[in-house]
Amino acid sequence: MPTFTYTVVLERNESGGYTVTVPALKGCVTQGETIAQALDRAKEAIECHLEALASLGKRIPYDAKAVRLNVAQSDEILVFKVRVSPEIVEAKVKAKVE
Repeated sequence: MPTFTYTVVLERNESGGYTVTVPALKGCVTQGETIAQALDRAKEAIECHLEALASLGKRIPYDAKAVRLNVAQSDEILVFKVRVSPEIVEAKVKAKVE
């Protein structure tokens, strides 16, 4: 089964938890209290973002080839890869259309 894989960046917040961004998907941002929760929410945010793009007939972008990090402004930055199944995105789009 083919998948989409995206780089996600977790940045530790001063008040606790993590802000998550997906560099390849402009505006795709979420957060989580723990690393595990942040990654779960990242997957959900990516699915929703791809669903929106697909329903609007827009192109699904590839993952970023390079990510620039500003480590001077954060105490902790983590980078992960998150995989999403295109079948999940397609099913969500079809459910909205029907």
